[in-house]
Amino acid sequence: MTTPSDSAPYDTKPHDLVEAAGMPVGAGEIKVTYDPRLTNEDLAPLKDQTWSSYNIFAFWMSDVHSVGGYVTAGSLFALGIASWQVFVALVVGIVIVNVFANLVAKPSQKTGVPYPVINRAVFGVLGANIPAIIRGLIAVAWYGVQTFLAAQALNILFLKFFPPSENLLHHSFLGLSALGWISYAILWVAQGALFWTGMNTIRRFIDWAGPAVYVVMFALAIYLVSRAGWGAISFNLSTKQLSFGASIPIWIGAVALVVSYFSGPMLNFGDFARYARSTRAVRRGNFLGLPVNFVVFSLLTVICASATVPVFGELITDPIETVQKIDSTFAILLGGLTFVTATVGINIVANFISPAFDFSNVAPRRISWRMGGMIAAVGSVLLTPWNWYDNDQAILYTLGVLGALIGPLFGVLIAGYYLVGKQRVHVDDMFTLAPSASYWYRKGYNPNAVWTVAVAGVVSVASAVLPEILANAGVVDVTQVSSYSWFIGCGLGLVLFTALERRRPQMKVLDPADPHVSVGTGDAPRAVVSHHPPVDEPETVTTAV
Repeated sequence: MTTPSDSAPYDTKPHDLVEAAGMPVGAGEIKVTYDPRLTNEDLAPLKDQTWSSYNIFAFWMSDVHSVGGYVTAGSLFALGIASWQVFVALVVGIVIVNVFANLVAKPSQKTGVPYPVINRAVFGVLGANIPAIIRGLIAVAWYGVQTFLAAQALNILFLKFFPPSENLLHHSFLGLSALGWISYAILWVAQGALFWTGMNTIRRFIDWAGPAVYVVMFALAIYLVSRAGWGAISFNLSTKQLSFGASIPIWIGAVALVVSYFSGPMLNFGDFARYARSTRAVRRGNFLGLPVNFVVFSLLTVICASATVPVFGELITDPIETVQKIDSTFAILLGGLTFVTATVGINIVANFISPAFDFSNVAPRRISWRMGGMIAAVGSVLLTPWNWYDNDQAILYTLGVLGALIGPLFGVLIAGYYLVGKQRVHVDDMFTLAPSASYWYRKGYNPNAVWTVAVAGVVSVASAVLPEILANAGVVDVTQVSSYSWFIGCGLGLVLFTALERRRPQMKVLDPADPHVSVGTGDAPRAVVSHHPPVDEPETVTTAV
């Protein structure tokens, strides 16, 4: 625990301390002993955890029900493997995602803190900035890409309903047409406004957005099937058929593709799981939102994509393009706006909220959650994603490199919380810079975690980047290895960190009887600190949420 000189005088009331630090009293419970250099209302443990299983279910619906999710699911059926193999790959892949999502959810739900803060228990109170910055940069890049893709869809609506807007395509600035800038700006402002209203509004938005896409998908499937006839629907969208032996590596790659697609939101899922009422609610929401929801959505995707062949004479795997070909103004408007909304939904939950917490964690006194999100939004424009998104080399050396680091970060967190820390976290010590605290390690950094990320990161990045370079140089073709960079990084990160902690321990195995220690076993209510203790009693009072 900190001393008065470490943070603030003990005779200062918590409410005064919070206001003096420029942090309005809000969602987080801030103790008088918390160091302002590590604390703000957005990072502190929640005083209320109210999200139900449906809210978690809706979160995953927003992640799955997007143009990217539609194209990803449909593309698996064109890999040359049998339809039953595709469905098995979808189920196995999404079950793996479900398991990992449950693992990463528990520490944040039990402690009530977001992803970057729970990393302080493993990386150290200052070392946690390493995973926060890496994940934040990945999210910023993808935020720009998703906004650009949604803007492309909005362009279609403009061209359909306002034909003169085509003239704006002939004028460009920084590589983007004037119409593109208008669409990008509209979505950029809309997403920023939604984010600025806070997590409760975002929760209500995703509660509505995911189901809305389901309604449109069912309507689209019914329309296309009625036009094509059920007999024309085929679950095999491939023009080639591999032998069973040749299909095995393709099938494994399909499983890896499903896991990799969700690796980003899966890593920082704790940012949302912290709001859940219990780990049981999280598990139930994950099950409904991942295996159940993903399989149903994939079936709808394949039905719609398959029906485009007899109806339009070609295979179309882009839902926006499919809707565009329907000879109905209402259908184009409804479908276009719905899929734009879906893309905004996944962008908000996967690429906006994550950097908001990550950047806030770097400098809590200066960067609030909202400010962190705005930094990400501005950064997404400065990256001009439209100039490099279609460039394979640019993606390989930017998103490829950063994305390959997600695996090691995941492996270290899981190893630290479950294998080394035994699911025990001293919540207060994540908010103090006192050298005697549990997570000070060596000047705020856990060297075992830092070295693990460095070593496992190099291997993971190499597995993602080198195969294509070697293939292009005509040396050897092992490009299939790139599909497994996340698994390579995750596995190596977990094993290496565990081994280093056994060889030269840094993390303490905390006493589960300590009232300040959060214990991950069981599903008991989380103990938190009362925000307003009696005026004549400087010590805080523990209550249960």
